[in-house]
Amino acid sequence: MPLSPYVHVIHRYPPALGGAESYFARLTQYLAQQGDCVSVHTSNALDLEAFWRSSARHLPATKQTQSLLSLRRHAIRYYPGRKVLLKALSMLPQPWIQGLTLPASPQLPSLWSHACNANTPIKLIHASAFPYTFPLFCSLAWARRLEVPLVLTPFLHLGDHTAVADRTRQSYLNRPLRYLLLQADCIFVQTRLEQQAVLEQGVQADRIVLQGLGCDPAECTGGSRERGNLRWQRTELNALCIGHLANLSEEKGSVALLQAATILHEQGVPFTMLLAGPSMPSFRKAWRMLPSVVRSHIQLLGILTDEEKPDFYAALDVFALPSRSDSFGLVLLEAWANGIPCIGYRAGGIAEVIRHDEDGILVPCGDVQALASQLAVLLRSDSKRATLGLQGKKKVASEHQWEDKLAIVRRVYQAIT
Repeated sequence: MPLSPYVHVIHRYPPALGGAESYFARLTQYLAQQGDCVSVHTSNALDLEAFWRSSARHLPATKQTQSLLSLRRHAIRYYPGRKVLLKALSMLPQPWIQGLTLPASPQLPSLWSHACNANTPIKLIHASAFPYTFPLFCSLAWARRLEVPLVLTPFLHLGDHTAVADRTRQSYLNRPLRYLLLQADCIFVQTRLEQQAVLEQGVQADRIVLQGLGCDPAECTGGSRERGNLRWQRTELNALCIGHLANLSEEKGSVALLQAATILHEQGVPFTMLLAGPSMPSFRKAWRMLPSVVRSHIQLLGILTDEEKPDFYAALDVFALPSRSDSFGLVLLEAWANGIPCIGYRAGGIAEVIRHDEDGILVPCGDVQALASQLAVLLRSDSKRATLGLQGKKKVASEHQWEDKLAIVRRVYQAIT
């Protein structure tokens, strides 16, 4: 591994799919283009389920070096009784023990060893993302041992802001994660809602940087609706199309969309639906239970390639992300870059990213009836779709350019080292 002033630690890294994963890959590449050395440490998980299931897809545990970048994938450790033992240890009321033993977090013994023994000079460690505590606590141990700043981008999932005991927010602000926030020298947040949540944990305001995320229209626009229809063999071409791109799951709102599709079908609203992304267990269960007559309106596209993504957006008339667990929602920016109106739950960062009735529609978190009702409104109104989509496109152009967002991070790096 070469001399690396900046170290990035992330629970997964591309080709693993996810917003945090793609963001850190983009940030790492940007820094290298500016002439900075960066080392990335991550797990060898390809599927998120690999954190707790050995049969899920993995990548080789390797070390790679190219010019100013180095990447090391640490092997996840499995052993008999792992879940039971970690669950028992995580109940002990000590943040370090809890941080290293939460069952859903990948166990990476080689990362811990590296954090405790590596002596290569570095300037800072930037770690992400909550709630995967094991690599985050490795980062804290490493930073404190070498006396360098610890930077966090937690990507907090705040859930339903109206629910005092929202389970998503509680899992992202549990005891060890609150401890990490208080230990960090700098925390990047993506919305004012996330900023307020961090402040409420007792973090000093001068340690919090409001950043926000960006979009590169060249990566997601310019697709062909006709080519998309042919690619996915869409047959109901007279019906408008609702799209969704995520890890298909209950938390991401994919199950709610299946329920909304049932309501739309019962009400006789013409529609088709394209759901893209890997399927998680909660979604697979809901899909099996969905009546076949409703399934006939829906296509599961699986994981999209970079080539397919522009055609996916070109095939859509409405983009839906009724997620409880998004700190921002990068896919909203991609949909807007294509002039597509967006609809989501009033939850997490989406509650701020979408400006209700200006560039999209927000409905109460968990209210599937309201979701279906507003989807029907958008499908029936060409003018409303066009207005919301145009405003979203303007917002992406004026407020969400990657160059501006990544430059914020580099300036902070230079200021604190």
